[in-house]
Amino acid sequence: MKVVLFAGGRGTRISEESSLRPKPMIEIGGKPILWHIMKTYAAFGHNEFVICLGYKGWMIKEYFVNYFMHNADVTVDLSNNSLEVHNNFAEPFKISLIDTGLDTMTAGRLKRVLPYVGNETFMLTYGDGVSNVDINQLLAFHKKTGKTCTMTAIQATSRFGVIDMEESGNIKSFEEKPADSGTWINGGFFVIEPSIAQYLHNDADDMMWERQPMNDLARDGQIAAYRHHDFWKCMDTLRDKEELEQMWENTPAWKNW
Repeated sequence: MKVVLFAGGRGTRISEESSLRPKPMIEIGGKPILWHIMKTYAAFGHNEFVICLGYKGWMIKEYFVNYFMHNADVTVDLSNNSLEVHNNFAEPFKISLIDTGLDTMTAGRLKRVLPYVGNETFMLTYGDGVSNVDINQLLAFHKKTGKTCTMTAIQATSRFGVIDMEESGNIKSFEEKPADSGTWINGGFFVIEPSIAQYLHNDADDMMWERQPMNDLARDGQIAAYRHHDFWKCMDTLRDKEELEQMWENTPAWKNW
């Protein structure tokens, strides 16, 4: 089953890094976060990817075009311009790198890559979030619902501390970054049927996937939520990147390979 990855946005909220490279190419533990996401899917046997390129897309192309050489031991003989490969450590990925436009919105990016997905069920996620979601369980849930689209829902984590306060104003306790706020939000990691094409209109280039298409799916009762109660984190800011780096150095919850 193919996996579509949104990787064309500008990543303005982490401009300290994204001014130099696409947000999905920002590294965690020496590897782009995009690689981490792909490894997560590959651990469940999904090695075919369609990457929606946009902002600085050439950097993503160059990374994967040269990936084999960057992950191999080689001997270069300059006298006869020959190259001998000894060992390579490349993953068995098959990757379609598709230019979907510099300023195209996410619905338009998805519409533009549908020909590369074919007439079959596929998966979709963003190029900046990692999770330990069980892809097999997600797929089983999707098949059971019979819907056009299944979205992984996660409980939002507060970015700020919470005060437990009495009516009188007396503070009982503080809790830094409570585990959830009781609100479910879009965590990405979608499973989608090819019939999604009917929800991607001619003006899709100017439309966010999370707006008109998903609202129309909800109106028609064609989108379901798979509740994920465990680890999920989006790299929105430099602080998020630093937190993911710290996790990687210890016990990265998303590493399943």
